[in-house]
Amino acid sequence: MGSADQAVHGAVSFRTVIAFSVLAVGVVLLGALWVSRRQALPDDDLGDVVRVGVVQGQTVGGYIASARKELASLTKASAPVAGDTWALVSLDRYVAPGSLPDLFSGAAVAEVYTRVPLSGVHTQVVRIPVYRLPADVMTGMLDASLDRDREAAEYRQLSRRTAADQVRARQAYEAAAVSAAAEAAAYRTGCSCVFAAVIRGAPTTLQGVATRPGVRVVDPAPEVLRLDRTEFRPPLPEQSGTVPPDSGPSPVVPNDVSGIATRTSAPILSSLGVPSVRSASSSGDDSRSRPAAPTSEDRPAVPSASDAKPAQDVPSRSPAAP
Repeated sequence: MGSADQAVHGAVSFRTVIAFSVLAVGVVLLGALWVSRRQALPDDDLGDVVRVGVVQGQTVGGYIASARKELASLTKASAPVAGDTWALVSLDRYVAPGSLPDLFSGAAVAEVYTRVPLSGVHTQVVRIPVYRLPADVMTGMLDASLDRDREAAEYRQLSRRTAADQVRARQAYEAAAVSAAAEAAAYRTGCSCVFAAVIRGAPTTLQGVATRPGVRVVDPAPEVLRLDRTEFRPPLPEQSGTVPPDSGPSPVVPNDVSGIATRTSAPILSSLGVPSVRSASSSGDDSRSRPAAPTSEDRPAVPSASDAKPAQDVPSRSPAAP
């Protein structure tokens, strides 16, 4: 090959290398632009929040019947093949953490809901994300007990700082302190306080959970794609009839002295990124260390009573009240 041919071949090869380099840079730039556009998407583009559970003005019996009918439709032989589905499990009693692995065996559990059932007092609902059962539920309860201890101390301090002639205010603070202390004591002992859970499984698995003693209803929610865009409203075990706007008595705690707000219930938004795990008791111990699960009060996904959307402002997938 002559020197002229070598020069032409070298020029062609050089141009080819340049062309591929330019193309590679273009692909990288387009990829970076696409990623930046996805990160810049506002939350409004994620769609409306889905509500699963019983809503105000609906009868608990009607909700249970509708949920059972929907689960039965998913497990019919003629039903299309369905993959794993999220579901809200409501229990007919408050149970201890130790009973959860058997109760939800075979299903993936994302989180549980707890409440200390004190007579005549409307106590807070606590959402506990779950990695492992029952260890993370116990950890969540211990975290909740610490929160309640702090609340009790703050309420006692407020009572002492309140003028002697403000009898009703002092009584309210003292009652709130007693309630918070009772909740703290119950959570420290791993109380029978769990009354609901969010699980995931095939329709046949969900049906199996629904038949177990202690399970009140399994409400499948195939429309749920993201837990952080879902609001769960499980009925309390003692609830029946029509769900009122305020589902129970609670002491009126004045909050004009400090930042302690009145302890009322609120809709529960689920958390994002909480991996669900199998709760089968036969799966063996997991020796890998996992981060402790925080309680709902430590996570911004759970709205307070003041910033929760009214029922009519959030699209509901629950049936209308009969």
